[in-house]
Amino acid sequence: MTTGKLFILSAPSGAGKTTLLKRVMADLPGLAFSISHTTRLPRAGEVDGVDYHFVSRDKFEAMQDQGVFLEWAEVHGNLYGTSRPAVLAQLATGLDVILDIDVQGAAILRESAAIPAASLFISPPSLPELERRLRGRGTDSEETILLRLKNARQEMQAAADYEYLIINDRLEQAVDTLRAIVIAERSRGHRLPTGQSIEILSEL
Repeated sequence: MTTGKLFILSAPSGAGKTTLLKRVMADLPGLAFSISHTTRLPRAGEVDGVDYHFVSRDKFEAMQDQGVFLEWAEVHGNLYGTSRPAVLAQLATGLDVILDIDVQGAAILRESAAIPAASLFISPPSLPELERRLRGRGTDSEETILLRLKNARQEMQAAADYEYLIINDRLEQAVDTLRAIVIAERSRGHRLPTGQSIEILSEL
């Protein structure tokens, strides 16, 4: 069976990454989302085991000591980590895995080269627009919004380190771009847009 491809996605909070992912994953078969572990509290509507694996700091640190995480980082005062066994198991089934991580975690994966991956950065069209989106969510305190904007300035400076850059200005265009990148990477790996291997090569 063909091994899947790992896609690393990073974006400032409020850039619209979650919306893009949902749209593309609904359109393209063979995509799986890597569910990260985090020590932060669930937001309204978030479900444990679906959006994140919500764990205590003690449990997270124990998993970290055991070498469970492919990468981990502290963001906005909370810990986030990616389970190595879970990602490898998904890739082994032929699924392409979407890894939603911050720029720190992405840098760790690129430097370690533990798993070949395509890296994508999703950016808002401007910082004022990002601030408008963050305030429009109505879920964060003023202190949290200011912290996210401060971090966004630093995160956007790392965009040049990624293979692909998507500006999420017009949603439909950004969705089309993300879908095209996934299909292109599949073609590069001698696979169909659906993610299946191209059998004609094995028949030659």
